Amino acid sequence: MGKVVLVTGVARRLGGRFVRRIQRDPEVDRVIAVDVVPPEHHLGGADFVRADIRQPTIARLLAEHSVDTVVHLDVTGTPLGSGSRATVKETNVIGTMQLLGACQKSPAVRRLVVKSSTNVYGSASRDPAVFTETTSAKSLPSGGFAKDTVEVEGYVRGFARRRPDVAVCVLRFANILGPNADSPLASYFSLPVLPTVLGYDPRLQFVHEDDVIEVLRIGSNEPQRGTLNSGTFNVAGDGVLLLSQCARRLGRPTAPLLLPAVTWVGSAMRTLGMTDFSPEQIRLLTHGRVVATDQMRETLGYEPQYTTAETFADFARSRGPGLLPPEALAGAVDRIAALPALGGGHLPTHSAN
Repeated sequence: MGKVVLVTGVARRLGGRFVRRIQRDPEVDRVIAVDVVPPEHHLGGADFVRADIRQPTIARLLAEHSVDTVVHLDVTGTPLGSGSRATVKETNVIGTMQLLGACQKSPAVRRLVVKSSTNVYGSASRDPAVFTETTSAKSLPSGGFAKDTVEVEGYVRGFARRRPDVAVCVLRFANILGPNADSPLASYFSLPVLPTVLGYDPRLQFVHEDDVIEVLRIGSNEPQRGTLNSGTFNVAGDGVLLLSQCARRLGRPTAPLLLPAVTWVGSAMRTLGMTDFSPEQIRLLTHGRVVATDQMRETLGYEPQYTTAETFADFARSRGPGLLPPEALAGAVDRIAALPALGGGHLPTHSAN
């Protein structure tokens, strides 16, 4: 018999895409898709089970279906539907604890893949230029999704010590973007005017949702010859973009504000439901974050299809032109540059006649 894979968080688009992709692998016999609400998208031939991973029922699912591979995607920074931040935190932390407890009791489980985030490194003024998988955060996240991911990874490390027979793969994704991206940063970049922190132009990294799906697939399978897919890996596209470059490529004007004003604007946006402009996102948009991806290439054996710039370009195309479309702005600049220099050259004059 082939593998039986259980996937959490399938009601989100990313989870649904991964479920459809993993079914095409010849060694996969069955996919059990789990979430607290039915997905609006198609899951192919997967068996959908409506279940809350915060409840002990998840252990029964593992036992009933003899699951040998668990892919935990239900670690996220955005609520599902009308959910609240408290619900998200419970799912991230309590749900992960319940899932790991169920995996620990199941002798059939042989592989665990956990979707994490480079948010675990935080964003601070004293950060190194580039984080590696072994770099400690200079300032640990104090709240929000970043703090959730730190706690989740702590529980995963404890599970790995208790079940050394299980291959554990933790994937720290940079900010995920693409045509179907659903994240606080994607919502921020969709605003007509981008609030920024005055005096700062942070470096940002992105990973395309197509690359995310492929890396998750690699993590859930047996490793290819010469590679190893157990451990912790940073996953990001090549290169970096400055926030100012992102704004220009989107055609969206920026509104530089003092840090206290940005914090106030973020609170107002959260209250109005415009975007989850959280304190951790404000720190990212102040100090930025860049991670090394050598282990992704040399150990995991994956080369991203998209660079950071290509990922952002694909995302920008899906959002349509902003208030200052780059082409129109470039044309205006060219026209201004073609005008005679003020105070120099010879402006056309009219004859006295």
